[in-house]
Amino acid sequence: MVKNIVKTKKLVSVIIPAYKQEKTIEKDLRNIYGVMSETRWDFEIIVVVDGMLDKTFENARRVNEKNVKVTGYETNHGKGYAVRYGMVRAKGDYIAFIDSGMEIQPNGISMLLEHMEWYNADIMLGSKRHPASKVNYPSFRRFYSFVYHAIVKVLFRIPVKDTQVGLKVFKRNVLEAVLPRLVIKQYAFDIELLAVAHRLGFKRIYEAPVYISIDFSSGTNFGRFLPFSRYIRKMLFDTLAVFYRMYFLRYYDDRSKQKWVYDKELDMKVNTGGLYDS
Repeated sequence: MVKNIVKTKKLVSVIIPAYKQEKTIEKDLRNIYGVMSETRWDFEIIVVVDGMLDKTFENARRVNEKNVKVTGYETNHGKGYAVRYGMVRAKGDYIAFIDSGMEIQPNGISMLLEHMEWYNADIMLGSKRHPASKVNYPSFRRFYSFVYHAIVKVLFRIPVKDTQVGLKVFKRNVLEAVLPRLVIKQYAFDIELLAVAHRLGFKRIYEAPVYISIDFSSGTNFGRFLPFSRYIRKMLFDTLAVFYRMYFLRYYDDRSKQKWVYDKELDMKVNTGGLYDS
């Protein structure tokens, strides 16, 4: 007797961290929603407003779709915190995040999701250095990206060529294991997440192509990439701090669980709503 096998369609959660994006968030959100609507995936979109500092929250709520949720909190905490805040509220089997501001074309999300299936990946990264990527951004940013990746490769041995693109997809079980251990809320959040996942045995980390184009007339803040800028210093400091916690303090290991910093707002089991949920 042959039994019918029913395949359950996977749900994809897309997290969009937003900080002072009142001028662009509605357009960005509609663009991402349109791209996801044309894919084969069931999906939800969670916008996390990282501090109620302008009209980003109100403008995002203009996108009145049943599978779009806008949430946030009063005080700015940093991109890493915002992404984690959205991740713990996500219902998806795959959980992605994409930076707002649209330097990254959102059709890359569907590309990463297909690669997740093809490779049975734990984590899929958008990569500027993938041979099929199309990238238009300043040469000094290319230089910093190259140098920073060289540092990351030496420190953590993550088998990829680019870790810094703001487009990534994770299996849910990876985040359930990794998120409670994380510390960084701002500059090196991506590296901490990837390095800890790799250390815990999630080795199937791969890269997929992206299309990145920066609008030079949009007021993009290039000052943070100047030599010895605060942004550069903080990135390096936080990256070295991850290395120190991982290899000297063994902070991320199971035996250090009692030392992990607990925040109920970032607890995947609690999965509570934010003060400003739509």
